[in-house]
Amino acid sequence: MNIELPGTAGPAGWPAADCHCASCARLRAAGVRYEPFSALIDGVPLAGCPQEAVPGGRDVRAPSGGRILVAEPGGRPEPRGVYDAVFLDPAVPDHLGRLRDLGAVRPDTRVVPVHLDHRLRSPEELERRLSHWLDPVPGPHRTLLLGGTRSGKSAEAELRLAACPDVTYLATSAPRDDAEWSARVEAHRRRRPSWWRTVETTALPEALESAAGAVLVDGIGTWLTAAIDEAGAWDAPHAILPRLDELIGAWRRTPARVVAVSDEVGLSLVPTTASGRAFRDLLGLLNQRLAAESEEAALVVAGRVVGLP
Repeated sequence: MNIELPGTAGPAGWPAADCHCASCARLRAAGVRYEPFSALIDGVPLAGCPQEAVPGGRDVRAPSGGRILVAEPGGRPEPRGVYDAVFLDPAVPDHLGRLRDLGAVRPDTRVVPVHLDHRLRSPEELERRLSHWLDPVPGPHRTLLLGGTRSGKSAEAELRLAACPDVTYLATSAPRDDAEWSARVEAHRRRRPSWWRTVETTALPEALESAAGAVLVDGIGTWLTAAIDEAGAWDAPHAILPRLDELIGAWRRTPARVVAVSDEVGLSLVPTTASGRAFRDLLGLLNQRLAAESEEAALVVAGRVVGLP
């Protein structure tokens, strides 16, 4: 099956006419334009190929007999079998994970991003995301994402694993009788794909040792808080060091592809309490040790990702 793509953008093109957002303005200044999506399948326009409407898109038959699933802009097309190619909107990357989970997309299925527009910051950002989605790194592989409060670090972790078919979300916070905290937890839960498995545990070293597939840990700071509580070590922080050693050992030995989120605590004011300073020092030490044992580490600032060499 031969696929030609004269255009890959959304209906308005990219940049869109009269749009002055940063994404469109950047492309316009560079003299770059992506034409609205169109495709030739074995030399035949996509619209001329036999096809059936499915929720969220179309199931298309190529003249040579191949099968293609085509998403509408923003759509999540329902599969009707196994596909040789899928044309999907990268603004909904978790749908690729769902198709893989269902077996509709196999390792040899061609995945084509279409409907590109200013929902993406730039073509470079698209390439960065596709590097995580199109050819997922198998385990063992460890990534540490650092960032401050509301930096976008959790969203970046979820984005990196969105196209994986099998994800375990390790939520490491101990239960709290706190309405505001519960609302935060629920917001994270609603944002995650519904087919991900969620495991709420503070036994993080043990969970990493037995993990398989792709794993998202959110987060290291809440695990450390729970570990200090369990050890009663707020007045004697050195007592928690063996537990940190256990976590580093499990991080080193895990067979999974793990993306872990942790707070970067060294850029704010010095805590006014001894326990606050102890927590900052312990988490800073733990972050350093995890980063030293990670294939990748990155800092997330205002939703932008800076790779750490």
